[in-house]
Amino acid sequence: MGKIKLSDIRTTAPKKLDKEKIKAETREILQELDELQNLLYAEHKHSILLVVQGMDASGKDGVIKNVTGTLNPQGVTVHSFKTPTKEETDHDFLWRVHQQAPGKGMIQVFNRSHYEDILIQRVHKWIDEKTAFKRMDAINDFEKLLAVHNSTQILKFYLHVSREAQQQRLVERTEDPRKMWKYNENDLAEAKLWDKYMDAYEDAFNNCNYIPWIIVPADHNWYKEYIVALTLRDTLKSLKMKYPRLKK
Repeated sequence: MGKIKLSDIRTTAPKKLDKEKIKAETREILQELDELQNLLYAEHKHSILLVVQGMDASGKDGVIKNVTGTLNPQGVTVHSFKTPTKEETDHDFLWRVHQQAPGKGMIQVFNRSHYEDILIQRVHKWIDEKTAFKRMDAINDFEKLLAVHNSTQILKFYLHVSREAQQQRLVERTEDPRKMWKYNENDLAEAKLWDKYMDAYEDAFNNCNYIPWIIVPADHNWYKEYIVALTLRDTLKSLKMKYPRLKK
């Protein structure tokens, strides 16, 4: 597989797709997910880690809500990684992340993730380049540990929004009363660093790839939700899970 270059990847749904047909298919997939999650929880052999990354206003909250919102809340946990606390910065950068790794039978969702430690920290030069690439090695080892030694299926989604769609959504946060709560004055400043973030993301994709990334066109919410739900459904089905039987 060649190196990922975001400028070569579309941010919109394929034109040939029928929006209403895809939305109907997504609803069917979500019904399947309900049973598959029940199997995952009951069999208690595997776990799922969904990593959801993307620029501000790429739709991370929406896709998490609309794909996992109908599942049994006893089997799904969502954790948002924000500015590290003093206790967290006193430890290695993966310390706070490992505590959120999913247990058997669980679906864990990371809204942003350990990748922030080689994205925003690198863009703002809070860490040097040597440290950034050492962290990439550590991330590969961490994800291999979860996958190989704990039967964790890791799905890493990058919500690939266009610069134009991002700007439109950020403006909506200043005008739409239902979206104003999302407004953060730092978002516009971060948006100006777009090119630096694209470079940092591409390095993350091309160096932290023990678990491959899934680049999801994110300008159309209906298509983005379809891709994430479909990938999760197919991953769960591939596990060939069975309900435990009574011991005789």
